[in-house]
Amino acid sequence: MLFDGILGQETALQTLKTALASGRLHHAYRFEGPDGVGKEQAAFALARALVCPEQPDVGCGVCSACRRVMTRSQEPPCVPLHPDVVVVERGLYPPAVLGRSSPETTGIGVEQVRRIVVARASYPPHEARRLVFIFRAAHELTTNAANALLKTLEEPRRDVHFVLLTDQPRRLLDTIRSRTLPVRFGPLPDDILIQILARRELEADATSIALAGGSASRAIEACDPEQVARRERFVAAVLGALRAPDLGEALQLGASQTLDRAGLTRDLRALGQHFALAGRDAAAGATELPVRHANRYQEVLVALDALERNCPPVLALEALVARLRRT
Repeated sequence: MLFDGILGQETALQTLKTALASGRLHHAYRFEGPDGVGKEQAAFALARALVCPEQPDVGCGVCSACRRVMTRSQEPPCVPLHPDVVVVERGLYPPAVLGRSSPETTGIGVEQVRRIVVARASYPPHEARRLVFIFRAAHELTTNAANALLKTLEEPRRDVHFVLLTDQPRRLLDTIRSRTLPVRFGPLPDDILIQILARRELEADATSIALAGGSASRAIEACDPEQVARRERFVAAVLGALRAPDLGEALQLGASQTLDRAGLTRDLRALGQHFALAGRDAAAGATELPVRHANRYQEVLVALDALERNCPPVLALEALVARLRRT
C-alpha cells in the first residue's frame, strides 16, 4: 500500500511525505497510536518510498521492489521478500536463528536485536538506496534489547532508517523515546471505518462502530457474524437476568456462560454500548429511563475495571447483575 491508499491519517502522512520531498527524513521514527489505525500501513508505505527505484521517495507500487516489500516469504519467518526491509517482532524468528533454545515469549529479546538489527545495520543495503527496520509492538523490547539497540539507533549509517510502531509509547525506555521522532496516528473517524468495512463487504452497524473505538481491525472483528451473534446472545441473557423474579435465578447467568476474561470484556463492552444507545434513544422523552440507562452503563464500566484488576470473570458478572437489578 502507498501513502495515498491509507485513510484517515492525513496529518501523519503529510509529515512523512514532506520529509521525503525535502530530503529531511529523520533516521528513526516512532509511530504512536491505537492498534488498527494505519501505523503499520504507513511504515510499509514509507519502506516502499525508500526502496523504490522507479519513483524514489514516493513509491510506484508496481515495480519488483515495491511488490517484494509487501510480499511475505512462504516459510517461517514470514518476512518481506525485499532484503532491505527488515521486520522485528516478538517470536517472529525461530529460536535457532537467534541462537536461543526456546522461542521468544515475553518480549523482543536482546538476541534478536543483536543478530537481526545490529549486525545487519552495520552493512549497506543489498540492492536499494536505503535499509529499513520496522519494529512491530516496539514497546515489547526488553530492557536488555533496548539497551543493545541504543548506539545503532543513535548513530546509524546514513542509509539506515528505523520505524518503531507502538500503541503503548510510555512502555518504551526514555532513552529509546529520546532517540526517535514521534508521528502520532489518531483513532479513525466513523465514516472512514464505514468505508473500510464496505471495502470488505461488511455491514457497519452502530454497535460495531462504537465498539471499534476508531480502530479498523476492531471494527472488522466486531462485524464478524459470529461476534455479532455472540454479543446479541449475551445482551439478551443479561436483560433476561434483570427481569428474573429473584436474584438467585438471575445469578445463574454466570454459570450458563462460557467465560474467559477477553471474551467477557468484549461482551461487557457490547452491553455498555447497548445501554448507551438505549439511553440516547430515551433521552428525547421526559422520563427517568435515560438516567437508568446511564446508571447501568456506569455499572458496566465498574465491571470492566474489576476485570482489569484480575477479578474472576464469573464473580465480575454476578456482581454486575446484582448491581444492575438495583438500578
